[in-house]
Amino acid sequence: MILALNPENPQQRLVNRVVECLKQGGVIAYPTDTIYGLGCDIFNKKGVKKIYQIKQRDPRKPFSFICADLSDVSNYAQVSNFAFKIMKRYLPGPFTFVLEATRVVPDVLTTRQKTVGIRIPDNPIALSIVRELGHPIVTTSVNISGEESHCDPVIINQQVGKQLDMVVDGGNLLGEQSTVISLIDDKVEVLRQGSGDTSWIHQL
Repeated sequence: MILALNPENPQQRLVNRVVECLKQGGVIAYPTDTIYGLGCDIFNKKGVKKIYQIKQRDPRKPFSFICADLSDVSNYAQVSNFAFKIMKRYLPGPFTFVLEATRVVPDVLTTRQKTVGIRIPDNPIALSIVRELGHPIVTTSVNISGEESHCDPVIINQQVGKQLDMVVDGGNLLGEQSTVISLIDDKVEVLRQGSGDTSWIHQL
């Protein structure tokens, strides 16, 4: 099922339909500021497990998740003053920041070191969904692990639509995966270079 939302001003009634799907344990594809993501309520174990199955991903590799804003991040991660300043400057944006997890985060979404990857994408649809839901959703690229990611909702629906409860159409995207940056122990380390500009790191 494809549900088309206005990419700049998402219709509230349609956002509500997406959120109702998530509350019922649904798995969706949705747009971010980079590529399309697979998502579910982070507290729904069946949904998270289903995403692992769709992606054929090693369960030892946890997914990141999307928060609504910086004030929301502190519920799920330990945010130092140093980390807060960086995140405030570069979020919303195409970055995933790795931080120490709080006890609120489900174990399936944390690494052995109890760290989490957190995104606040610059995308009105994704942020509207998370705000309305009231807590984060999983974010991981729409693809089988190791294969090319998809940015066209029509192709996504054709290839994996039968495995999903909903494809949220926010138009075609031209991005690549987010840049992943660790802020553990207030040390900045690029773990994956993606669409985010990291030249600012050298100026710290």
